Amino acid sequence: MKKLSFLFSFLLAGLGVFAEAKLGWALLLLPLFVFFLVPFLDSWLGEDPSNPSETDSVVLQKESYYRYLTYLWAFFQLFFVIWVSYRVATIERTYLELALSILSVGILTGGIGITVGHELGHKNTKWEQNLARMIYMTVSYMHFHIEHNRGHHVHVATESDPASSRKNESFYAFLPRTVVGSFRSAWEIEKKRLSKLGLGPFHYRNEMLYCIAIPLIFAFSLFGFFSLVEHRLVYNMLFFFFAQSIVAFSLLEVVNYIEHYGLYRKQVTADRFERVLPIHSWNQNFFLSNALLFQLQRHSDHHANAGRRYQTLRHYPEAPQLPFGYEVMILIALVPPLWFRFMNPRLQDWEKRYSAA
Repeated sequence: MKKLSFLFSFLLAGLGVFAEAKLGWALLLLPLFVFFLVPFLDSWLGEDPSNPSETDSVVLQKESYYRYLTYLWAFFQLFFVIWVSYRVATIERTYLELALSILSVGILTGGIGITVGHELGHKNTKWEQNLARMIYMTVSYMHFHIEHNRGHHVHVATESDPASSRKNESFYAFLPRTVVGSFRSAWEIEKKRLSKLGLGPFHYRNEMLYCIAIPLIFAFSLFGFFSLVEHRLVYNMLFFFFAQSIVAFSLLEVVNYIEHYGLYRKQVTADRFERVLPIHSWNQNFFLSNALLFQLQRHSDHHANAGRRYQTLRHYPEAPQLPFGYEVMILIALVPPLWFRFMNPRLQDWEKRYSAA
């Protein structure tokens, strides 16, 4: 059952394709399914506290089925974005339909797609890392590959990490801080790497230059080709591409906000913090939403053991627990007073236990 549950994300992919093919009110199906039906099914199916044994983990880690699912999603996302871009360029739609297309596609490319990119980007094969970059290209957020692996995982739960949200910080204050801060952090990471090689920041080996250029080349190549097909400049297609990118990476950042809200690591020396433990990330374990997000909600284990593949991530009951799955927590995060009402008491309980430890 658990092995098959990871196919659930492809059900949503099919729903996204159906909605785009039908247009009209069908475009509401995906957001309604994700933000209303999935939470209902979560409450019905309940949580999944099971963990693989050490022996099973070794076998699961090597099983190709789980890798192929992520590879399949990477190529689906590439062709899905191209296909919808073509339809936006060639098929008239109302402003409302365009807005709903942007939302529906952004939920898939950001909510699931960036999650898959995140999984692939942590692996030590060039093939998987390049698939991650391809996914990030489709949402104009390629620098995430640099900042997340070499910045966020180093500085998580400290003031130095732009992707760690702070106590009493609303999502609307966090979003511009993390978007700008993560880009700056990625640039500084590359600048320092090149400096050690005796190279300047604008050398062609600066990966950030490609992170900026490749999504632009991709978007304007589609724009140019579809403009030739239509014998007109299809500016609506460019607007669609960058708008769905904003929805996608905003979903990524609201998840970052949820995963790290208010948690911190103790400073042990002037330049060193305690090592990252499962207690330094918020966790959640509903069966269905965990399957949909390739077990991203087992985030505590991911930060403590970043090399583990999604199928082997473990549930830690001692980690701070979110009250709902990510779908509901995203909606709550969009209403700051409601967020603080739900989360601040839980954060205060964590602080008491953490300070006493």
